[in-house]
Amino acid sequence: MGVFVFLPLVLPLTAWPIARLAEQQLHPRTATWLLATVGGVLALCSTLCLMLLMVVGTAQLPGNPLPDAWADPEVRAVLPYDEVVGQAAIPLLMAVAGACAHLVWLHRRVRTRATRALAGLPEGRLAVLPDDALAYAYALPGGRGAAGAHGRIVVSRAMLESLDARERQALIAHEEAHLTARHHRFLLVAGLAARANPFLRPLRTAVAYTAERWADEDAARTVGDRRTVARAIGKAALVSRPAAGRGAATALVGFATAGPVPRRVAALLGPVPPAPALPPAWTAAGLALWTAAGGTAVSALASANATVTLFTVLRAATVL
Repeated sequence: MGVFVFLPLVLPLTAWPIARLAEQQLHPRTATWLLATVGGVLALCSTLCLMLLMVVGTAQLPGNPLPDAWADPEVRAVLPYDEVVGQAAIPLLMAVAGACAHLVWLHRRVRTRATRALAGLPEGRLAVLPDDALAYAYALPGGRGAAGAHGRIVVSRAMLESLDARERQALIAHEEAHLTARHHRFLLVAGLAARANPFLRPLRTAVAYTAERWADEDAARTVGDRRTVARAIGKAALVSRPAAGRGAATALVGFATAGPVPRRVAALLGPVPPAPALPPAWTAAGLALWTAAGGTAVSALASANATVTLFTVLRAATVL
């Protein structure tokens, strides 16, 4: 095992350059897929290596549930270990498990509460809530027992009244793009990865932005006017307010979210992004991409090597 078991814990740092450059130089769809995939793989590898460190470092502690043969001096001589690191891995794994479980619970609770809020409204893809005080719009993914197997677009009356007909079309097209591409899954993967390894937090922020940009571009193609979509985003951002007690807009993809709205508007007022493709290797984005890909590959190989080594040695030491 050696140093290989520690590499996946720090290799997520190799993804930092592409997290920023992907927002600027890659097509939003390519960037979202790339960042979510890289983040998910790196998070899995780092969590696996934490588990290996825990097993190796705590095998000889009294009262542990592991087989006694794993604590034999011959086994300990073959497998490099550190009791302090192994014991520290226990609370770290508990923290990772707790944070990931809390995020999954939060998503399920928000979706359940948002679905219940639609009770009594007419069936259909678009659900208009009679809220004249708060302006909001978001995509509610479908699921078992949800109204609409493929999800619904939820918008308040106040939001609709703040936009003209063409801007309303842009809003609906934007949320439709979120539902069609299942952007909530990318956000969930990026969120879980960020909780599994804090080094992956920049990827979570980048995925949240590129998913919105992806929906912006799909809406612009549907409406046929990029300026209309940009104007709708700007106006929606000005009138949007968080709905107290509702909580859905904070966890579900929405039309006017805080933070990157000026960047989204500027991107829509600029040229159409290049077709979805990987950048040339000699560009800054290409170099960052290959760095992230290399870090991800090394992380996967290192975690696989450590896992196979540990499994082989402990299997040989275990009396069947």
